[in-house]
Amino acid sequence: MNIEIKKKRAFKGLSLPENKITAKKPIEVLPVPDKVVIPLQQNIGAPCEFIVERGDMVKTGQKIADSQNYVSAPIHSSISGKVTRIIKVVNPVTSNVMDSVIIESDGLDNWIELKKLFDIKKSDDFSGLKKIIDSIDGKEIIKKIKEAGIVGLGGATFPTHVKLNPPKDKKIDTLILNGCECEPFITSDHRVMLEYGKEVLMGLYILNKVLSPQNIYVAIEKNKEDAIIYLGKLAEEMGLDSIFKIIALESRYPMGAEKTLIRTITGRIVPMGGLPMDVRVIMNNVATSKSVYEAVIEGKPMIDRVITVTGAIENPKNLLVRLGITIDKLVESCGKTESGVNYLIIGGPMMGISIVNTDFPVTKGMNCLLLRKSRIPFEQNCINCGRCVNICPMKLMPLAYVRYVKKSQFEACREYYIENCIECGCCSYVCPANIPIVGYIKTGKNQLLKTIG
Repeated sequence: MNIEIKKKRAFKGLSLPENKITAKKPIEVLPVPDKVVIPLQQNIGAPCEFIVERGDMVKTGQKIADSQNYVSAPIHSSISGKVTRIIKVVNPVTSNVMDSVIIESDGLDNWIELKKLFDIKKSDDFSGLKKIIDSIDGKEIIKKIKEAGIVGLGGATFPTHVKLNPPKDKKIDTLILNGCECEPFITSDHRVMLEYGKEVLMGLYILNKVLSPQNIYVAIEKNKEDAIIYLGKLAEEMGLDSIFKIIALESRYPMGAEKTLIRTITGRIVPMGGLPMDVRVIMNNVATSKSVYEAVIEGKPMIDRVITVTGAIENPKNLLVRLGITIDKLVESCGKTESGVNYLIIGGPMMGISIVNTDFPVTKGMNCLLLRKSRIPFEQNCINCGRCVNICPMKLMPLAYVRYVKKSQFEACREYYIENCIECGCCSYVCPANIPIVGYIKTGKNQLLKTIG
């Protein structure tokens, strides 16, 4: 097997309690919901506009919203039924108000016609599948990915078709498939690698077809040894072991962050305010690779995703759910919550966003729902200990952002490169004064964006 064990890392980071309590739990398919709430903003870039109206009947997979802007991704109905209402919901991540559509199920789950080129669940003719992929033009692949509404499923939600079509002056020589999943509790990507390994690797083959990079790496932390071994053996069976190398990495947070992972694997440093393509690298998440395969070979638009529901709940699970299902339905499917739960978090404990409204729907970028019970820390004054500076993987000065945001001196934050913060939460984790540093950083960034706007 083509596996390289990497012992060194390019950042300090944290050794966190992993709490991967759902790592051995297979993905369960949640039944089709009675209704879905689908927001128009589910990607970095421009929001979409409705192409359906109240009272319309739609099918599963039917496009219901799109945008003329290049940096955007269309949205599809995740169930069949009737468009009953158009409402506004508050995005808990950005606090922005989003237009959303409510679709009530007709109980039939009638799909649009899918043009399936190969059935990977029924056939092991991988050489034949590779020939099918090789016969599809790269531009046609990108078109299929765009039409399917695929975005980065690691959390960033950058439209995948844009990422796969860099400017001509950006010569990409390295492709990294990110399966690190370094944040505690979350196991959705881990299970995707184990249960959809064929789709993940063939999605990688499709990405290779589009980009033709010199180097391809699949990055997985060593705490997922079963995924490393499985994908290595699977690559040999599928005849793909010669095109990429699996990199087994130390389990350290935030290893899976884009900039830290690129530096660890390639030694290249993404410049301040830059993108991976500036150092000739493109990175995609393993779940994104699965969706790329489904879009190109099965004609399936993005209407579902795998989510980990975990923490202080009776039966934590990994669930394959339709987009637009509300959070309260996820909680109900996992049994009773433990007494004293006072945090409901979208995402993990480090980078996740605490919410109070369980009517909020699952969107493309959501990979985990975490229920926690813990004391609410009392924020104290900074004691200038420097721990936040010492731990920062981006070598920034988080304490400076807190000071300047409190004084509303937002431009001063830019002088300390606030835009280069990846919001990993390491600074908040080690702060002895319980200062929610990442919260101040988010405020500073939002204020600077308003200034630009």
